[in-house]
Amino acid sequence: MGKVLSPCISVCKFRREGHCIGCSMTRDQKSLFRKLKKARHKRAFIAMLMSQQAVMGRYVHWQAEYRRRCEKRGADTPF
Repeated sequence: MGKVLSPCISVCKFRREGHCIGCSMTRDQKSLFRKLKKARHKRAFIAMLMSQQAVMGRYVHWQAEYRRRCEKRGADTPF
């Protein structure tokens, strides 16, 4: 298992009650992800984020865009 990229897809507009319209992270979650060092912790964070997106709805675009970013940068796609 290699590098795990941030779930951010470079949209970064915080509108949905403080959640980014691109990835669903809050500013605090983005800060927390940057502090994670171990790949297994990053993968767990992404799993939590995907659950959050499912509950919130309207994030169907995220998974395809994140997979594209990972492939482009040669990183693992953790799902």
